[in-house]
Amino acid sequence: MERAFQTALWLLQPEVVFILGDVFDEGKWSSSQAWADDVERFQTMFRHPAHVQLRVVAGNHDVGFHYQMNTYKIKRFEKVFNPERLFSWKGINFVLVNSVAMEGDGCDICSGAEAELLEISQQLNCSQEQEHHPGRCGDRGPLPASAPVLLQHFPLYRRSDAHCSGEDAAPPAERGIPFQERYDVLSREASRKLLWWLRPRLVLSGHTHHACEVLHGAGVLEVSVPSFSWRNRNDPSFIMGSFTPTDYVLAKCPMPREDTVLTTYCGAAACLVVLTLVHVRLLASPLHVGWNLLRKFKTT
Repeated sequence: MERAFQTALWLLQPEVVFILGDVFDEGKWSSSQAWADDVERFQTMFRHPAHVQLRVVAGNHDVGFHYQMNTYKIKRFEKVFNPERLFSWKGINFVLVNSVAMEGDGCDICSGAEAELLEISQQLNCSQEQEHHPGRCGDRGPLPASAPVLLQHFPLYRRSDAHCSGEDAAPPAERGIPFQERYDVLSREASRKLLWWLRPRLVLSGHTHHACEVLHGAGVLEVSVPSFSWRNRNDPSFIMGSFTPTDYVLAKCPMPREDTVLTTYCGAAACLVVLTLVHVRLLASPLHVGWNLLRKFKTT
């Protein structure tokens, strides 16, 4: 992951990098020392130049599922990663949703998360009405008049991955398995709220480890981004996006396949063993063997 990330930074020169949650494996259980160690490891692996923005949303492995998360875990995560929910860059609005808190049961964390999103909704609505009603948004600085891009860990509600396709979609045997609301995907109610409040033009999500493209409501595209780790897939990848205030283009960038890399390592190791044995004269050189066979053939 470190080599793939550093190579992508060097090759593609992105301005902003978004990570869609599950940065850590056991963040929901980690002690203070284990958390500090994991953070240090993350910062080493995903180091980046100062001019590159790195934005991260919380996943269930970072703060726990709804029944496991608490204020301490949320604050611990936000102390490391910028908690800003609304991020505007070059005329483009991005909304980073804490989808773990979209349970809808009125808990303090969930109520706070929904209140933040309602505030953002008002700001976005004002920015789009500013042209026709100047000064309507009061003293708040106007946002770009651009429909936002949503980034979150849990996908919006869908029944299953049955309609997903492609090499990095879920295996055929798993695609028809129904998703569980609030565990595999957001609930229907939470999904409707996000689409209604924020009116996004694109949704990017993670969690399932597999790729999928789904159209919601009035044609809002959601792209579930596959896992970036060999632990979850043999063929990890990431999404490269180019955005303007009114349009976007996405491209999928595959990382090296695990089986290809392991095969290469094994082949290289086998060659080194053969060369070593030849060098210490425990194995005849293939050239020497070939030369002797050729001489024998000529003499006969």
